[in-house]
Amino acid sequence: MSEVNIREKLQAILNEATEKIQAADALEKLNEVRVNFLGKKGQLTAVLKGMKDVAPEDRPKVGQLVNEAREKLEGLMEESKSRMEKLLLEKKLAEEVIDVTLPAKKADVGHRHPNTIALEEVERIFIGMGYEVVEGPEVEYQDYNFTKLNIPEGHPARDEQDTFFIDDKICLRSQTSPVQARTMEKGKLPIRMIAPGRVFRSDEVDATHSPSFHQIEGLVIDKHITFADLKGTLEEFARELFGPETKTKFRPHHFPFTEPSAEVDVSCFKCGGKGCRFCKGSGWIEILGCGMVHPHVLEMCGIDPEEYTGFAFGVGLERIALLKYEIDDMRLLYENDYRFLKQF
Repeated sequence: MSEVNIREKLQAILNEATEKIQAADALEKLNEVRVNFLGKKGQLTAVLKGMKDVAPEDRPKVGQLVNEAREKLEGLMEESKSRMEKLLLEKKLAEEVIDVTLPAKKADVGHRHPNTIALEEVERIFIGMGYEVVEGPEVEYQDYNFTKLNIPEGHPARDEQDTFFIDDKICLRSQTSPVQARTMEKGKLPIRMIAPGRVFRSDEVDATHSPSFHQIEGLVIDKHITFADLKGTLEEFARELFGPETKTKFRPHHFPFTEPSAEVDVSCFKCGGKGCRFCKGSGWIEILGCGMVHPHVLEMCGIDPEEYTGFAFGVGLERIALLKYEIDDMRLLYENDYRFLKQF
Protein backbone atom coordinates (compact mmCIF):
# COMPACT_ATOMS: atom_id res chain seq x y z
CA MET A 1 0.00 0.00 0.00
CA SER A 2 1.48 3.35 -1.07
CA GLU A 3 1.74 6.53 0.97
CA VAL A 4 -0.72 8.24 -1.41
CA ASN A 5 -3.39 5.58 -0.85
CA ILE A 6 -2.97 5.74 2.92
CA ARG A 7 -3.13 9.56 2.84
CA GLU A 8 -6.41 9.37 0.89
CA LYS A 9 -7.79 6.73 3.22
CA LEU A 10 -6.88 8.78 6.31
CA GLN A 11 -8.56 11.86 4.80
CA ALA A 12 -11.71 9.85 4.15
CA ILE A 13 -11.69 8.59 7.74
CA LEU A 14 -11.19 12.15 9.04
CA ASN A 15 -14.06 13.49 6.92
CA GLU A 16 -16.43 10.72 8.03
CA ALA A 17 -15.43 11.05 11.70
CA THR A 18 -15.75 14.84 11.65
CA GLU A 19 -19.23 14.57 10.16
CA LYS A 20 -20.33 12.06 12.83
CA ILE A 21 -18.76 14.10 15.65
CA GLN A 22 -20.64 17.20 14.54
CA ALA A 23 -23.88 15.21 14.24
CA ALA A 24 -23.56 13.66 17.72
CA ASP A 25 -26.05 15.29 20.12
CA ALA A 26 -25.28 13.24 23.24
CA LEU A 27 -22.20 12.04 25.07
CA GLU A 28 -23.23 8.43 24.45
CA LYS A 29 -23.20 8.97 20.65
CA LEU A 30 -19.85 10.74 20.86
CA ASN A 31 -18.43 7.73 22.69
CA GLU A 32 -19.73 5.47 19.90
CA VAL A 33 -17.77 7.58 17.39
CA ARG A 34 -14.65 7.23 19.55
CA VAL A 35 -14.98 3.44 19.66
CA ASN A 36 -15.72 3.23 15.89
CA PHE A 37 -12.63 5.19 14.86
CA LEU A 38 -10.13 5.02 17.75
CA GLY A 39 -11.05 1.78 19.51
CA LYS A 40 -9.13 -1.52 19.29
CA LYS A 41 -11.16 -2.48 16.25
CA GLY A 42 -11.60 1.10 14.99
CA GLN A 43 -10.89 2.32 11.45
CA LEU A 44 -7.78 4.31 12.40
CA THR A 45 -6.40 1.35 14.35
CA ALA A 46 -6.95 -0.83 11.29
CA VAL A 47 -4.75 1.50 9.24
CA LEU A 48 -1.95 1.09 11.80
CA LYS A 49 -2.30 -2.69 11.62
CA GLY A 50 -1.85 -2.44 7.82
CA MET A 51 1.62 -0.92 8.21
CA LYS A 52 3.14 -4.28 7.37
CA ASP A 53 2.01 -3.77 3.75
CA VAL A 54 3.78 -0.40 3.50
CA ALA A 55 7.25 -0.15 2.05
CA PRO A 56 9.89 0.09 4.80
CA GLU A 57 11.14 3.48 3.63
CA ASP A 58 7.56 4.92 3.76
CA ARG A 59 6.64 3.61 7.21
CA PRO A 60 7.97 6.61 9.25
CA LYS A 61 6.01 9.03 7.09
CA VAL A 62 2.84 6.90 7.20
CA GLY A 63 3.15 6.52 11.00
CA GLN A 64 3.39 10.30 11.34
CA LEU A 65 0.28 10.76 9.18
CA VAL A 66 -1.72 8.27 11.30
CA ASN A 67 -0.65 9.97 14.54
CA GLU A 68 -1.60 13.39 13.17
CA ALA A 69 -5.00 12.03 12.17
CA ARG A 70 -5.48 10.50 15.66
CA GLU A 71 -4.53 13.78 17.37
CA LYS A 72 -6.91 15.73 15.16
CA LEU A 73 -9.78 13.32 15.87
CA GLU A 74 -9.11 13.35 19.62
CA GLY A 75 -9.02 17.16 19.60
CA LEU A 76 -12.37 17.34 17.77
CA MET A 77 -13.93 14.86 20.18
CA GLU A 78 -12.61 16.67 23.28
CA GLU A 79 -13.91 20.00 21.93
CA SER A 80 -17.31 18.46 21.20
CA LYS A 81 -17.41 16.78 24.63
CA SER A 82 -16.63 20.06 26.40
CA ARG A 83 -19.36 21.82 24.44
CA MET A 84 -21.92 19.12 25.32
CA GLU A 85 -21.00 19.13 29.03
CA LYS A 86 -21.36 22.90 29.14
CA LEU A 87 -24.80 22.72 27.52
CA LEU A 88 -25.86 19.96 29.95
CA LEU A 89 -24.70 22.02 32.94
CA GLU A 90 -26.55 25.11 31.70
CA LYS A 91 -29.71 23.04 31.22
CA LYS A 92 -29.38 21.50 34.69
CA LEU A 93 -28.84 24.89 36.33
CA ALA A 94 -31.89 26.26 34.54
CA GLU A 95 -34.04 23.32 35.69
CA GLU A 96 -32.76 23.32 39.30
CA VAL A 97 -33.16 26.97 40.16
CA ILE A 98 -33.37 27.49 43.95
CA ASP A 99 -35.75 30.14 45.19
CA VAL A 100 -33.88 31.52 48.20
CA THR A 101 -36.99 33.45 49.26
CA LEU A 102 -38.87 30.22 50.08
CA PRO A 103 -39.06 29.28 53.79
CA ALA A 104 -36.52 26.68 54.88
CA LYS A 105 -37.51 23.19 56.00
CA LYS A 106 -38.04 23.08 59.74
CA ALA A 107 -35.44 20.96 61.51
CA ASP A 108 -36.91 18.15 63.61
CA VAL A 109 -35.13 18.99 66.88
CA GLY A 110 -35.63 16.82 69.96
CA HIS A 111 -36.35 18.03 73.48
CA ARG A 112 -35.81 17.08 77.10
CA HIS A 113 -37.28 13.88 78.54
CA PRO A 114 -40.12 14.27 81.12
CA ASN A 115 -37.75 12.96 83.81
CA THR A 116 -35.17 15.60 82.90
CA ILE A 117 -37.78 18.36 82.95
CA ALA A 118 -38.99 17.26 86.40
CA LEU A 119 -35.42 16.92 87.74
CA GLU A 120 -34.41 20.39 86.55
CA GLU A 121 -37.46 21.88 88.23
CA VAL A 122 -36.68 20.15 91.55
CA GLU A 123 -33.04 21.24 91.32
CA ARG A 124 -34.13 24.83 90.61
CA ILE A 125 -36.35 24.85 93.73
CA PHE A 126 -33.65 23.56 96.08
CA ILE A 127 -30.81 25.59 94.58
CA GLY A 128 -33.04 28.59 95.24
CA MET A 129 -33.09 27.54 98.92
CA GLY A 130 -29.28 27.42 99.06
CA TYR A 131 -28.75 23.69 98.42
CA GLU A 132 -26.02 22.22 96.23
CA VAL A 133 -26.45 19.28 93.84
CA VAL A 134 -24.05 16.40 94.60
CA GLU A 135 -23.57 13.20 92.60
CA GLY A 136 -21.97 9.87 93.51
CA PRO A 137 -21.15 6.42 92.09
CA GLU A 138 -23.94 4.06 90.98
CA VAL A 139 -21.73 1.04 91.82
CA GLU A 140 -21.33 1.32 95.58
CA TYR A 141 -19.80 -0.40 98.60
CA GLN A 142 -22.39 -2.12 100.78
CA ASP A 143 -20.83 -0.29 103.70
CA TYR A 144 -22.10 3.03 102.29
CA ASN A 145 -25.34 1.65 100.81
CA PHE A 146 -26.43 -0.08 104.03
CA THR A 147 -24.13 -0.11 107.09
CA LYS A 148 -23.43 3.63 107.37
CA LEU A 149 -27.19 4.25 107.01
CA ASN A 150 -27.92 2.22 110.15
CA ILE A 151 -28.83 -0.92 108.17
CA PRO A 152 -26.37 -3.56 109.45
CA GLU A 153 -26.15 -7.12 108.14
CA GLY A 154 -29.27 -9.10 109.00
CA HIS A 155 -31.45 -5.98 109.21
CA PRO A 156 -34.89 -6.58 107.59
CA ALA A 157 -34.57 -3.34 105.60
CA ARG A 158 -31.88 -5.03 103.50
CA ASP A 159 -34.53 -7.43 102.21
CA GLU A 160 -36.83 -4.54 101.33
CA GLN A 161 -34.03 -2.91 99.34
CA ASP A 162 -32.71 -6.12 97.80
CA THR A 163 -30.45 -4.95 94.98
CA PHE A 164 -27.99 -6.30 92.42
CA PHE A 165 -24.70 -7.49 93.96
CA ILE A 166 -21.30 -7.45 92.29
CA ASP A 167 -19.67 -9.41 95.12
CA ASP A 168 -19.98 -9.62 98.92
CA LYS A 169 -18.80 -6.01 99.32
CA ILE A 170 -19.99 -4.17 96.20
CA CYS A 171 -23.50 -3.68 94.80
CA LEU A 172 -25.56 -1.39 92.58
CA ARG A 173 -26.86 1.29 94.95
CA SER A 174 -30.50 0.92 96.01
CA GLN A 175 -30.80 4.61 96.97
CA THR A 176 -28.78 7.83 96.64
CA SER A 177 -28.28 8.02 100.42
CA PRO A 178 -24.65 6.77 100.06
CA VAL A 179 -23.87 10.16 98.49
CA GLN A 180 -25.06 11.76 101.74
CA ALA A 181 -22.83 9.47 103.81
CA ARG A 182 -19.81 10.27 101.62
CA THR A 183 -20.52 14.01 101.93
CA MET A 184 -20.85 13.81 105.73
CA GLU A 185 -17.55 11.90 105.97
CA LYS A 186 -15.73 14.84 104.39
CA GLY A 187 -16.51 16.79 107.58
CA LYS A 188 -17.26 20.05 105.77
CA LEU A 189 -20.17 21.49 107.76
CA PRO A 190 -22.85 22.77 107.51
CA ILE A 191 -24.38 20.63 104.72
CA ARG A 192 -27.29 21.55 102.48
CA MET A 193 -27.46 19.18 99.52
CA ILE A 194 -29.63 17.10 97.24
CA ALA A 195 -28.38 13.90 95.58
CA PRO A 196 -30.24 12.94 92.39
CA GLY A 197 -29.37 9.80 90.45
CA ARG A 198 -30.19 6.35 89.15
CA VAL A 199 -30.80 3.56 91.65
CA PHE A 200 -31.43 -0.18 91.34
CA ARG A 201 -33.68 -2.68 93.11
CA SER A 202 -34.77 -6.17 92.07
CA ASP A 203 -38.41 -5.15 91.53
CA GLU A 204 -40.79 -6.65 88.99
CA VAL A 205 -41.68 -4.28 86.16
CA ASP A 206 -45.23 -2.93 86.40
CA ALA A 207 -47.09 0.40 86.21
CA THR A 208 -45.37 1.76 89.33
CA HIS A 209 -42.15 -0.29 89.71
CA SER A 210 -38.94 -0.84 87.77
CA PRO A 211 -35.58 -2.48 88.57
CA SER A 212 -33.95 0.82 87.57
CA PHE A 213 -35.36 4.22 88.50
CA HIS A 214 -34.27 7.61 89.87
CA GLN A 215 -34.28 9.18 93.31
CA ILE A 216 -33.66 12.67 94.66
CA GLU A 217 -32.52 12.65 98.26
CA GLY A 218 -31.89 15.74 100.38
CA LEU A 219 -29.77 16.31 103.48
CA VAL A 220 -29.28 19.22 105.87
CA ILE A 221 -26.77 19.06 108.74
CA ASP A 222 -26.19 22.07 110.98
CA LYS A 223 -26.47 23.23 114.56
CA HIS A 224 -29.98 23.57 116.04
CA ILE A 225 -31.81 21.92 113.10
CA THR A 226 -35.29 20.71 114.18
CA PHE A 227 -38.27 18.90 112.70
CA ALA A 228 -39.86 22.32 112.21
CA ASP A 229 -37.09 23.15 109.71
CA LEU A 230 -37.86 19.91 107.87
CA LYS A 231 -41.59 20.67 107.73
CA GLY A 232 -41.03 24.22 106.53
CA THR A 233 -38.64 23.08 103.80
CA LEU A 234 -40.94 20.39 102.43
CA GLU A 235 -44.02 22.63 102.60
CA GLU A 236 -42.21 25.25 100.53
CA PHE A 237 -41.00 22.57 98.10
CA ALA A 238 -44.55 21.23 97.64
CA ARG A 239 -45.98 24.71 97.00
CA GLU A 240 -43.27 25.51 94.45
CA LEU A 241 -43.73 22.19 92.65
CA PHE A 242 -47.50 21.70 92.71
CA GLY A 243 -48.89 25.21 93.23
CA PRO A 244 -49.25 27.85 95.97
CA GLU A 245 -52.48 26.35 97.35
CA THR A 246 -50.86 22.96 98.06
CA LYS A 247 -51.10 21.67 101.65
CA THR A 248 -48.93 19.01 103.25
CA LYS A 249 -49.63 16.25 105.76
CA PHE A 250 -46.99 14.36 107.77
CA ARG A 251 -47.76 10.77 108.85
CA PRO A 252 -45.52 8.88 111.34
CA HIS A 253 -43.43 6.19 109.69
CA HIS A 254 -40.20 4.22 110.24
CA PHE A 255 -36.91 4.49 108.37
CA PRO A 256 -33.69 2.96 109.82
CA PHE A 257 -31.62 6.08 109.10
CA THR A 258 -34.00 8.72 110.52
CA GLU A 259 -35.70 9.16 113.90
CA PRO A 260 -38.40 10.40 114.06
CA SER A 261 -39.54 9.60 110.51
CA ALA A 262 -42.59 10.50 108.43
CA GLU A 263 -44.32 9.99 105.11
CA VAL A 264 -45.45 13.21 103.44
CA ASP A 265 -48.72 13.67 101.54
CA VAL A 266 -49.77 16.71 99.51
CA SER A 267 -53.31 17.85 98.89
CA CYS A 268 -54.54 16.72 95.47
CA PHE A 269 -53.75 19.44 92.98
CA LYS A 270 -56.49 18.18 90.66
CA CYS A 271 -59.46 18.48 93.02
CA GLY A 272 -57.98 20.74 95.71
CA GLY A 273 -58.41 18.03 98.35
CA LYS A 274 -62.10 17.32 97.70
CA GLY A 275 -61.51 13.80 96.39
CA CYS A 276 -61.31 12.61 92.77
CA ARG A 277 -60.17 9.70 90.61
CA PHE A 278 -56.60 11.02 90.58
CA CYS A 279 -56.25 10.88 94.40
CA LYS A 280 -58.56 7.84 94.69
CA GLY A 281 -61.13 9.90 96.59
CA SER A 282 -58.86 10.65 99.56
CA GLY A 283 -57.94 14.23 98.67
CA TRP A 284 -54.27 13.44 99.40
CA ILE A 285 -51.31 12.09 97.37
CA GLU A 286 -48.21 10.52 98.93
CA ILE A 287 -45.00 12.00 97.51
CA LEU A 288 -41.97 11.29 99.74
CA GLY A 289 -40.43 10.02 102.99
CA CYS A 290 -38.39 12.05 105.46
CA GLY A 291 -37.14 12.36 109.02
CA MET A 292 -34.45 13.65 111.38
CA VAL A 293 -31.07 12.03 110.75
CA HIS A 294 -30.49 9.20 113.24
CA PRO A 295 -27.73 10.07 115.77
CA HIS A 296 -26.00 6.75 115.06
CA VAL A 297 -25.75 7.68 111.35
CA LEU A 298 -24.08 10.96 112.31
CA GLU A 299 -21.63 9.11 114.57
CA MET A 300 -20.68 6.57 111.89
CA CYS A 301 -19.95 9.47 109.49
CA GLY A 302 -17.76 11.29 112.01
CA ILE A 303 -20.23 13.99 113.14
CA ASP A 304 -20.92 14.74 116.81
CA PRO A 305 -24.70 14.22 117.35
CA GLU A 306 -24.51 16.31 120.54
CA GLU A 307 -23.46 19.36 118.54
CA TYR A 308 -25.10 18.81 115.15
CA THR A 309 -28.53 17.65 114.03
CA GLY A 310 -30.09 17.34 110.63
CA PHE A 311 -32.90 16.09 108.47
CA ALA A 312 -33.13 14.00 105.31
CA PHE A 313 -35.79 13.28 102.73
CA GLY A 314 -36.13 11.22 99.56
CA VAL A 315 -38.50 11.35 96.61
CA GLY A 316 -38.77 9.26 93.46
CA LEU A 317 -38.13 11.33 90.33
CA GLU A 318 -40.47 9.18 88.26
CA ARG A 319 -43.21 9.67 90.85
CA ILE A 320 -42.94 13.45 90.47
CA ALA A 321 -43.07 13.15 86.68
CA LEU A 322 -46.08 10.78 86.85
CA LEU A 323 -47.96 13.14 89.18
CA LYS A 324 -47.02 16.39 87.47
CA TYR A 325 -47.93 15.20 83.98
CA GLU A 326 -50.77 12.85 85.03
CA ILE A 327 -49.12 9.75 83.57
CA ASP A 328 -50.70 6.53 84.81
CA ASP A 329 -47.96 4.04 83.84
CA MET A 330 -44.27 4.42 84.68
CA ARG A 331 -43.28 2.17 81.76
CA LEU A 332 -44.31 4.88 79.29
CA LEU A 333 -41.29 6.93 80.41
CA TYR A 334 -38.88 4.27 79.13
CA GLU A 335 -40.54 2.83 76.01
CA ASN A 336 -39.13 5.63 73.80
CA ASP A 337 -42.45 6.01 71.99
CA TYR A 338 -42.15 9.28 70.06
CA ARG A 339 -45.92 9.76 70.04
CA PHE A 340 -45.85 9.85 73.85
CA LEU A 341 -42.63 11.83 74.36
CA LYS A 342 -43.45 14.61 71.89
CA GLN A 343 -46.28 15.77 74.20
CA PHE A 344 -43.64 17.24 76.51
